[in-house]
Amino acid sequence: MSEDLLNYVVDYALSIGAKYAEARYQIDEYFTLILRNGELISVNKSVSEGVGIRILHSNVLTFAATNKLSRDELINTVKTAVGRARALSHLVKTPISFSEEKLGRGSYEVKVAKDFNSLSVDEKLDILSDLHRSATTSVKEVSLPVTYCEYVEHVQRKMIVNSDGGYVIGNVPRLSIMFNLVMSSKQKGSLQRLMQWGASGGLELIDLWRPVQSVEDEVRRLEKVLLYGVEPPKEPVDVVVGSEVVGLMVHESAGHPMEADRILGREAAQAGESFIKPEHVGKFKVGNEFATVVEDPTIPGSFGYYEYDDECVKARARYLYKNGVVCEPLHNRQTAKIFNTRSNGASRSMDYSSEPIIRMSNTYLKPGGMSFEELIEDIRLGVYIKSYMEWNIDDIRWNQRYVGLESYLIVNGELGQPIRNPVLELTTAGFYNGISGVDKNLAFYPGTCGKGDPSQGVPVWFGGPNVRLSNIRLGVTV
Repeated sequence: MSEDLLNYVVDYALSIGAKYAEARYQIDEYFTLILRNGELISVNKSVSEGVGIRILHSNVLTFAATNKLSRDELINTVKTAVGRARALSHLVKTPISFSEEKLGRGSYEVKVAKDFNSLSVDEKLDILSDLHRSATTSVKEVSLPVTYCEYVEHVQRKMIVNSDGGYVIGNVPRLSIMFNLVMSSKQKGSLQRLMQWGASGGLELIDLWRPVQSVEDEVRRLEKVLLYGVEPPKEPVDVVVGSEVVGLMVHESAGHPMEADRILGREAAQAGESFIKPEHVGKFKVGNEFATVVEDPTIPGSFGYYEYDDECVKARARYLYKNGVVCEPLHNRQTAKIFNTRSNGASRSMDYSSEPIIRMSNTYLKPGGMSFEELIEDIRLGVYIKSYMEWNIDDIRWNQRYVGLESYLIVNGELGQPIRNPVLELTTAGFYNGISGVDKNLAFYPGTCGKGDPSQGVPVWFGGPNVRLSNIRLGVTV
């Protein structure tokens, strides 16, 4: 795709009355391997390529896309977008406008040390086979009736041109590996565990992750949890929440409710609502001094990495909550105008046929300076919830519930015997106000965040340190 053709499309849209026009060429290439119970069930290679066009015409912002890349087809797509705007113009009560921004003109690329083509398909298949083998040979007294392994290479390239002077080229390769298992005992029941690794980069990531060793170690620990886990204490205790659980909590209870379109109620019928209101920004206290949640697309090597968003706004770190106060929602140019502020580069799309909407990237709770040992050293009786098996959160992101998976008693400052199925149930304010200690062990976990209608899934990281909560009464599942 040439820059000249995209510029022609933008210029044509302006010539027929558009106040703003944007043309985004995007190609997403995927290679996927899937094993179930050690047997290969899928080898797939797919390519999604096309141009998405947004037009601000007749006070309406509309979107249309095509995978036919000739000049005539692109012009017809512009006409489709304009026709939709005209058809909807009579419904507009408040004209749509964008915030004034100095848009980027440049390119960015994630460099790889080991190209995806440096291993054969059979060698990549061996990685998944080794995962399955390491899991099934690591258990002694339980069975693994189900294992599922997935390997995904994803290369995403974009070229974006808009009528406000933005011009960006991006190239981000991503690798992810997922391993899912069901562990079963006739006497003790079953548990399920999903492990996933994901980042931007090349095959060098596998040496960094060491997934086979990780699966082997995890399976051995989970077998002990299933066979020997006891119920959590019934009285209120201090609970240390592991970075994996913390990451999910901040993604759900800070990231989603701080999306500006959700705050405005525009996602109510699709992704849900938010407990946060526009007047809360900079004023509403949701937690204590430990409650600082950062959202940063520019973390090198991250799964949600980008340097410019799909409106060509330069990406940067955003503080969603800062020392417990609601600070900075995620904005695109449209919501930034409504809030009388600047966009902070949160506009993302899944593929060429998806409209850019406000999305998270890499969301985490700010770490502290303590070691894990210091975090637990004065706990006489408590619980450490390292990972989770299931979770629930309500539509406005206020009431939360997490069922622990790998969990342990803390006795006199030391980790003790495993615990089965502790339930952490609390409100968003209860979590952020209940933090009494944060260690320095920041860790990230990959995921695919869903939002929108039609639904869009984009790669994200969520993470944090280990966090201590005071005076928590845990439940238990049966």
